[in-house]
Amino acid sequence: MGSPVLSLRIDGELLDRLRQHAAKRGMSVQDYVVRTLIRDDFDERFATSIEETEKFYGAA
Repeated sequence: MGSPVLSLRIDGELLDRLRQHAAKRGMSVQDYVVRTLIRDDFDERFATSIEETEKFYGAA
């Protein structure tokens, strides 16, 4: 089963930085970008859950 494709146009300098970051971690640029997006999505969902919990229980 394949996965959906997301195509991006990015600046050459940004691509070079992404390659460097990915290489430091022994990853491909694609894997590095996907992991970064997953991490950012988790952080956003986590922050939202904290806000909702504070609304329900009241801020400390």
